[in-house]
Amino acid sequence: MAIDLNADYAQAGFGNRLGWGQRPALLIIDFVNAYLDPACPLYAGVEGAQAGAVTLLTAARAASVPVFHTNVAYTPGGVDGGVFFRKVKALSCFERGLHPHWASFATGLEPAAGEPVITKQYASAFFGTSLASTLTASGIDTLLIAGLSTSGCVRASALDACQHGFVPLVVREAVGDRDARVHEANLFDLNAKYADVIGIEEAITHLSAR
Repeated sequence: MAIDLNADYAQAGFGNRLGWGQRPALLIIDFVNAYLDPACPLYAGVEGAQAGAVTLLTAARAASVPVFHTNVAYTPGGVDGGVFFRKVKALSCFERGLHPHWASFATGLEPAAGEPVITKQYASAFFGTSLASTLTASGIDTLLIAGLSTSGCVRASALDACQHGFVPLVVREAVGDRDARVHEANLFDLNAKYADVIGIEEAITHLSAR
């Protein structure tokens, strides 16, 4: 007999709703051209997520909600990427000076003046960066999360947001991955254990009411 996963997880006590805090911020993870250029090995076909992220970013700015961006950059040879760089050969796309177009922010998602850019070398936006301390100093308690990829840097960042005490709200239409099956499996698991996966309409409605 087929098992209803949602019912099974709910009965076991997973998937409780965290909800919105008082002071949200938007975190846009690694939305760069590498994932949107078919010539790049990291191309993921995530143009739909790009459009969703642009819509979310526009709403956040209109609501004067703080916005943070991340990107990835390595020294030539990737020594600062350690085991992660060795594991994922395609990360060489982000060696400084090698492919400036691929490393550049996607159209419509370029950081505005005053919006911090967190440059990282590993999957999580929190690992080895100042993000947690900056959010704490700003009084942020909730992170709307957009970006790439759902199974990689989005997942790692949402998990670390939870572990640092920030409520992660992953916006379904504003995150993407190279395969729909992987995307959906990770959204399911995030929503069950570490984050709220919300629709963009809920995000826009909440931001518009601020």
